[in-house]
Amino acid sequence: MLDQPDFPNTISLIGMPGAGKSTVGVILAKLTGLRFVDTDIEIQQAHSATLQELLEEAGYLHLRDIEEQVVLATDLHRAVISTGGSVVYGNSAMSRLQQAGPVVYLRCALEQLQHRVASAPNRGIASRLGQSFADIYAERTPLYAQYADVTVDASLGTADQVAAAILAALKK
Repeated sequence: MLDQPDFPNTISLIGMPGAGKSTVGVILAKLTGLRFVDTDIEIQQAHSATLQELLEEAGYLHLRDIEEQVVLATDLHRAVISTGGSVVYGNSAMSRLQQAGPVVYLRCALEQLQHRVASAPNRGIASRLGQSFADIYAERTPLYAQYADVTVDASLGTADQVAAAILAALKK
């Protein structure tokens, strides 16, 4: 892939928790020969805490700030970047991702996301107290669409098929 002159050196994945950004990102990195960077893991390693612990200690706005700082500090060159679901609240972070290469929105139906997230309830989703998952979905979906260069339906098929669909869309 990297030997194709027009193929991007950086691909950023955005979308709701449960859309498959981390899973698809690893596969996409293998297919393209790019490094894989998961900003949620970068946050956890930098702070020696899970996202849920950070939320409980400092609140969702602080977690969003940390996420933006991680994106601004991370080497994006020659990488597939799996972002946290709330990255779209950070204008500076999104601007940096857009400048680095295409931003791919992994779109998925609310019902499927709820099913996927239910298997891991303490994911550390940055949201206001009392905000439902459906509320978060309604709030973020327009932001994902706004920032996306490419949108791929992440609810159809396996992670391998979603990664293949991303490659096909990027080659156009």
